[in-house]
Amino acid sequence: MDKNFIQRTISALVYVAVIALCTTPIGEHLFGSFFPQIKQQYLFYGLMTLLMAIGLYECIKMMKFDNSIYKWLVFPVAAIIYYRFTKRFFHHDFFNGYSIHNYFSEIVALGLVAIAVVTLFKYSRELYFENGKLIFTVVYVTLPFAFSLGLPKFSTLDTGKPFSLEIFMLFVLIWSSDTFAYLTGKLLGKHKMAPRISPKKTWEGFAGGGVLTLVLGYFVEQYFPDLRGNWMLVGVLVAVFAPVGDLVESQLKRSFAVKDSGNIIPGHGGVLDRLDSFILCVPVVYLYFILEKLV
Repeated sequence: MDKNFIQRTISALVYVAVIALCTTPIGEHLFGSFFPQIKQQYLFYGLMTLLMAIGLYECIKMMKFDNSIYKWLVFPVAAIIYYRFTKRFFHHDFFNGYSIHNYFSEIVALGLVAIAVVTLFKYSRELYFENGKLIFTVVYVTLPFAFSLGLPKFSTLDTGKPFSLEIFMLFVLIWSSDTFAYLTGKLLGKHKMAPRISPKKTWEGFAGGGVLTLVLGYFVEQYFPDLRGNWMLVGVLVAVFAPVGDLVESQLKRSFAVKDSGNIIPGHGGVLDRLDSFILCVPVVYLYFILEKLV
């Protein structure tokens, strides 16, 4: 058996286990008997914070920052932004308003993510300047992980209300999209989706991943009715934006002549390689939850 295949499989299993432990009540049940002070929200917050920090480090290396003040500003600026969302996370202050004014800053931040993506594809020369690298890194990496803090629900007072599964189910939909897109593309792929950016992606793979993600979204909606939003619609969003997230990171690596964002996950590359779809899907799903609250 191919040694690289074994390595990739073991890494994938460990990765899935870590995600499951930190985004579902399993983690608290497993560790709670030994460390009662460990709550699920702490495991989730710790995971998102760690992934964001590694992602920032990878993006700094990938974009080849000069040893200037802009390089050293990345983490302080990211920390200030992330702290704002951290306070809201621990004070249960997401999705509390019914007016667009309550969500103005979030909508602006979501717009910045969209602008960063457009800049990467249309105005990539701007990213060769140090200030452009700083702004892109903070927006592209920090904001999605900050928005992820607003997706799950939990209660610090009512132990009968477990940590909700929005983040875990989002991961499941992304994994299904990626997996079935790969398998369908491998078997049936003929028409290239973006040959200059990601030569292996095909429209057939996109369709196959989309169909299976929609089917899975239907089952999530049926069997987990307490989750925020309509998960058939979330499935549509993931089916569209998970492949786009992959293309965004591929374009970023192509722009800076880099093969992988890192090597922290053996056989899979770096955190940004593994979470490229998640990074784009989270802001889109967050925006959907805002719109659902307002409509």
